[in-house]
Amino acid sequence: MPEFSNLRRLGFRAALLSTLVFGTPGFAQDQSSGNRGRPVNATPTSAKNTPAAPAAGAPKVAAMVNGQPISVADLATQCRLRFGDEILEDLINKTVIMQACQAQNIVISEKDIEAEISRTASKFNLTTKMYLKLIEDERDISPEQYAADIIWPMLALRALAKDSIAVTPQEIDREFQGEFGPKVKVRMIACKDQAKVAQLQKQAMEKPELFKVLAKDHSEDPASASVEGLLPPIRRFTGDEELENVAFALQPNEVSKILNAGEMYVILQCVQHIPPANPPQAQMQEIQTRIKTELEDRKLRESAEQVYLTLREKSSITTVHGKPELERQYPGVAAIVNQQAIQMDVYDNACVKRFGKKILDGEINRKLIEGALAKAQLQVTQPEIDQEIRRAAEYFGFVKADGSADIPQLLQSIEQDDNMTPELYVRDVIWPTVALKKLTAGQVQVTEEDIQKGFDANYGPRAEVLAIVLSNQRTAQQVWEMARNNSSEQFFGELASQYSVEDSSRSNFGKVPPLRRNSGQPTLEKAAFDLQPGALSGIVEVNGRYVILKSQGFTKPVVSGLNQAIRTELHREIEEKKHRIAMDQCLNKLRDDAQIVDFSDLKKSRVSSQDLREAQQVLEQQPR
Repeated sequence: MPEFSNLRRLGFRAALLSTLVFGTPGFAQDQSSGNRGRPVNATPTSAKNTPAAPAAGAPKVAAMVNGQPISVADLATQCRLRFGDEILEDLINKTVIMQACQAQNIVISEKDIEAEISRTASKFNLTTKMYLKLIEDERDISPEQYAADIIWPMLALRALAKDSIAVTPQEIDREFQGEFGPKVKVRMIACKDQAKVAQLQKQAMEKPELFKVLAKDHSEDPASASVEGLLPPIRRFTGDEELENVAFALQPNEVSKILNAGEMYVILQCVQHIPPANPPQAQMQEIQTRIKTELEDRKLRESAEQVYLTLREKSSITTVHGKPELERQYPGVAAIVNQQAIQMDVYDNACVKRFGKKILDGEINRKLIEGALAKAQLQVTQPEIDQEIRRAAEYFGFVKADGSADIPQLLQSIEQDDNMTPELYVRDVIWPTVALKKLTAGQVQVTEEDIQKGFDANYGPRAEVLAIVLSNQRTAQQVWEMARNNSSEQFFGELASQYSVEDSSRSNFGKVPPLRRNSGQPTLEKAAFDLQPGALSGIVEVNGRYVILKSQGFTKPVVSGLNQAIRTELHREIEEKKHRIAMDQCLNKLRDDAQIVDFSDLKKSRVSSQDLREAQQVLEQQPR
């Protein structure tokens, strides 16, 4: 079942302070609209960073789809239905912070904002212009919005919490040791049963060379078990102090005592001690400055929540929107923060500005599907919607003891996990799914070949390999020649640790999770499954990278044959995937064939003013 236009909630309530500090998109939109209530003057000094509510005469049409309008008012309503709680909370958050800044005479200047953006860009080795372009392209946030709604709140909180972010020389030294000091490479076995771990520890102490096999076969931590227990190198002052002390005290091949790690019991085996990486003296000042800044940012994250909670505790906040009695008492007001009103037009504008493009895309899709249904003289009926909900419940495992669909449990899960009401779930997911299935009826077939490929992928043997991933062919040829001249797995692993450009294979001495058939990488799969145990592959080109494999054999199949229960399950899974593909193709064709005029971003639009006037005339003629 496809998600319709990605309308799942983003969980802003659960990350209130991370929104402010980490710069998560979605925090705090427009906060000034004329002089309603007490004006807020603590925003960045540039007027462009304080967007106003929509001016009188602003476009009332968001888009035209095959001559049918989508109004800005309807778009705002749809945005509010999905993201209104988060946006209003964000507006309240920003208002509280602004008021605190006013009370302490804190002013964040445009130069402060520009300097912070430049500093952030330099951390990624990008120019400010390139960084802002990346933010706009990848997160759909304009430079103005990024400055006003992400950087300004972060700087404001930093100023409000400045007394709690002082960094000492001792803290800088600990961080330096953690980053550049010695490290130790270990393997790990983790199990919930302490007696089982004790038995495995005894075996490993008697035969240390078996530790990686025991880790692969018995460890209950899947990520490390898949690479024979290997962990990323352990550093000082970065995590569990007891675990660090035990790891650093081990000699190569030595097995540790049993450690308690949450719900697991853990034993370690030392693989290698890695000496410190002492940077050149000329770089020390720059490194220490960077570490100091990172520690300040970390302390800010740790203290910002308390600073903000204190501000909230002292504030008088009344949420008006959604409460009929208060809405009648305060018409046109969304919320009141310490006697300052947040107007509904500001609230709607913030919703549209932040989520309008996402929601508009879904509304355009809906218009297109409605038109296609009408053209084909088809309708989505309530029984069909009910049937699709039952199918969805069964597909996702929400079934009662008698095997029937547990629809209330499905809807409860959707509401809890995705913050989506049952009504929106039907509108945004179920209805489009039913409609697109009707439009693609007869296009989906599951063949015997599909079933066999699915069986091989899910239940067949997997190729266990070591891998080295290189970025250029010349280096790949040199590394391949070295691997051919020394056939030991240990040497291959050392080559992977030294030359591989892919993190997992490099840090785990070439060990990668077993490869399965029909996983979407046919060239790599063929190379892996054609190898005999211990054999070296040629150089395999995969998506512009060059891969060298060394076979360690094959896993034993989980089941011996394709029985009816497995066939039924595979048929259901494959049919679902094929339906998704067919529906996506149908929707893409509808969009390709449609006449769509998007007025939501007039700065980037080539739409003429005449087109806009005509669209608004069409909208005004629509029955309300």
